[in-house]
Amino acid sequence: MKVRRINGTDFEKMLKNGHANLKLHEDEVNKLNVFPVPDGDTGTNMRMTLEHGLRSAKSDPKIGVYLKGLSDGMLLGARGNSGVILSQLFRGIFLQLSRGTQITTGDLRNAMIRGYREAYSAVLKPVEGTILTVSREGVENIRGQITRQTTIDTFLSMYAAEMRKSLMHTPELLPVLKEAGVVDSGALGYILIVEGMIKYLFGEELEYAPAVVQDSEELPADNIDDSLFNENSVFEDGYCCTFLLQLMNGQQYNQKFKLNQFIDDLSALGNSIVAVQNDKRVKVHIHSMKPHRIIRAAQEYGEFISMKIDNMQIQHNEHDTVVVTPSEHKPLQIVAVTNGAGMKQIFKDLGCDCVLEGGATMNTSAREFVEAFRKLDCDHIVVLPNNKNIRLAAEQATKLYDGVPVTVLPTISTVQGYYTIAMDLQDSEDIEARISSMKDGMDALRTVALTRATRDYSANGISCYEDEVIGLLDGEVVTAGGSFPDAIIETMKKIDGIEDKENCMIFMGCDVDESEKEEIEERITDLCPFIEVTFLDGGQPVYSWLLGIS
Repeated sequence: MKVRRINGTDFEKMLKNGHANLKLHEDEVNKLNVFPVPDGDTGTNMRMTLEHGLRSAKSDPKIGVYLKGLSDGMLLGARGNSGVILSQLFRGIFLQLSRGTQITTGDLRNAMIRGYREAYSAVLKPVEGTILTVSREGVENIRGQITRQTTIDTFLSMYAAEMRKSLMHTPELLPVLKEAGVVDSGALGYILIVEGMIKYLFGEELEYAPAVVQDSEELPADNIDDSLFNENSVFEDGYCCTFLLQLMNGQQYNQKFKLNQFIDDLSALGNSIVAVQNDKRVKVHIHSMKPHRIIRAAQEYGEFISMKIDNMQIQHNEHDTVVVTPSEHKPLQIVAVTNGAGMKQIFKDLGCDCVLEGGATMNTSAREFVEAFRKLDCDHIVVLPNNKNIRLAAEQATKLYDGVPVTVLPTISTVQGYYTIAMDLQDSEDIEARISSMKDGMDALRTVALTRATRDYSANGISCYEDEVIGLLDGEVVTAGGSFPDAIIETMKKIDGIEDKENCMIFMGCDVDESEKEEIEERITDLCPFIEVTFLDGGQPVYSWLLGIS
């Protein structure tokens, strides 16, 4: 078939065929996961990103008009790093063709060049051996071969063939792919879309069957209902106390403040302790039945700049449904991503204004972030993506949102997000100081995660079989084999100075064996004699045990 020109209607049909081709191979793309953890969702993210664009675009014979709706929809619907990059590729294609009615082969070649350039510019630190490399080499290696006689179907066939060659070379550019014995999953997903477009031009039409739309449920406002606590209530959850303590020089204050000793003193008065010192100020988060004792202990060393005490019994009596913000205006509000009923409640208890559903196996879209931003009433928004594969979508959302400034703190896990928000100076109107304090909490933490391998794996001296227990330290697989308690200890041993760590928060997943709690606590305290271990019911999927260590 010799196709010399296409318009918006043609492009729509081609792209729907590309979507159908990707969907046929979605599981194949998902399985090309570098690490043997159950978060292989690249194919799903790319399919859903493209799907959102196809739904958003209105059919139009003018290709520029059609691509405008497609690009806007993909930018908003982008999920995961692969989905964000895919949306940027098509944004570049739109920008190049925005004034077009119908296009030639040369126009499409230039659009593919503009596409990869936009994608590169959207990533802070572009990594070669990925979809970026493949999209770039695919067109650059053949751009000089394209003449006025080259048809669109021939150009796209050459483009796809060159990208296939580039795909096979990705393990040589990215060692982690070579060690895992796979090619880049995002690159393969993009190639499958292009190959589906080619199939349409050659008369092979695939069934376009988008998934049923499931819009996010509207969630109730995060207001405290004081009717949930009265004279007949059972008080057993205590108070959540957060404060910023200014260490003082006066004679009436103890001048021998040591953070480690202070944490030890607080350990006798409460639990869930997080404490960070920055020069002469100390930020503390603690749960306690008797907050006046905490106040007395802190005032030996200084005075409070701010303090917040919440009755957790009221919070725990509320419904599990979490999200959206109090009605009153605030200087700063926080949006966090997590999953699991326990995790949502924990973030709510800490004062998070909006909790979005998302995690390892279902990445939050840029649209969900933008919609959340629009429901807030504040001067500045802070986002905790709590997953490295959600960060790009959060950052893309900040560019699409036209409201107040938004800061994305690159938290890689819900545990890190917990520590980050625990360090927030919630009563302060100094936005810069609050963000700085949250960064201190984020940086002070090491994260340990335990799950089961989704496939056989061998890399970096670590080997395991499918379904074996594996331990990840700050997102990297470092141990494999044995029981969950064994893996926890072996992973913790990889942390420099672990013997001197003093605080360990453990979030239990939805599938944990609670009979292991006692063994885990005993073995951790044997390894770290100064540590305080606190268990919380996170209810999170994927990772059976999540630990934050500081």
